[in-house]
Amino acid sequence: MDIEVAKTLGMAIAVGFGVMGPGIGLGILVGKALEAIGRNPEASGKIQAMMFVGIAVTDALAIFALVIGFIIKFT
Repeated sequence: MDIEVAKTLGMAIAVGFGVMGPGIGLGILVGKALEAIGRNPEASGKIQAMMFVGIAVTDALAIFALVIGFIIKFT
C-alpha cells in the first residue's frame, strides 16, 4: 500500500470516528433541551443559553478530530 493511500485512509477513519460521537451527543443534547423547554417554558432563556454552551463544547471535539485528520494527512 502506498504511503499516501495509507495517510488518506487514516485521515478518513480519524475524522469519521471523531465526528460520530459529537454528532450523537448533539442530537441527545438538543433533544433534552427541547424536552426541558416543553416542560418549563418560562426557563427557556436559561436552557437555551446552556444548550448553546454545550453545543460549542461538543463541536470543538469534532473540530479537533478534523485537525488531527489533517495532521495525519499532511505530515
